[in-house]
Amino acid sequence: MTSDARVALVTGGGRGIGLGISRRLAAEGWRLAICGMRPEEAVAPALSALREGGAEVAYFQADIARTEDHGPLIDGVRQRFGALHALVNNAGVAPLDRADILEAGEDSFDRVIGINLRGPYFLTQRAARLMAEQARADPGYRGAVVFVTSISATVASINRGDYCLSKAGLAMAARLWAVRLAEYGIPVYEVRPGVISTDMTAAVAEKYDRLFADGLALERRWGTPDDVGSAVAALLRGDLPYATGQVVMVDGGMTVPVL
Repeated sequence: MTSDARVALVTGGGRGIGLGISRRLAAEGWRLAICGMRPEEAVAPALSALREGGAEVAYFQADIARTEDHGPLIDGVRQRFGALHALVNNAGVAPLDRADILEAGEDSFDRVIGINLRGPYFLTQRAARLMAEQARADPGYRGAVVFVTSISATVASINRGDYCLSKAGLAMAARLWAVRLAEYGIPVYEVRPGVISTDMTAAVAEKYDRLFADGLALERRWGTPDDVGSAVAALLRGDLPYATGQVVMVDGGMTVPVL
């Protein structure tokens, strides 16, 4: 599947896992719409690096948790590029405090669910309407949606209950949208990363360094944003045809049961 002139919207695409995804897609010729909460000047170094590699990149400041931002975001992408072929729901946050679920409060819960689950669910609704419109108008249209979740969708962490619930919900959202968009020939995938080295995990680096050394994953290293980016790029290229609704694990074998 060629990506000539195709447009991908990557939420949270200016840092961490999202930037790894943006780099891989840029290298394959995708035109990129990147959104994030930070002002564009704060993301300028990442955007410049992508553009220096030859990518066409536009940045949109938007808060995924605010559904009122979704319309202007999708409309802005359409006005800037004329089309939308791929949505990568990557933006997400960790809890403000890693609190035991016996003590965890509602504020962190509402924040995490709003950004990690409610926002992507309704952003996909908005993007899917545009994708369906394009598919009806053009039999050759090729769209796709990717949800970036986490092994926390199934691996319980009692000091990150809100995060686990948000990712479990997002995993079901991926299945729901796979069912709904099948009639338009738009595949939907879930990419489920393990422990990835980003600013989000920097605070627990020492802990996971020890765990990896002790065999936490079959591949005894941290995952990287580019590992996740490579998986997303393969899906958007169409390298896994006839596989809508499926989960791609990018966890170094961490969740493989071993006797």
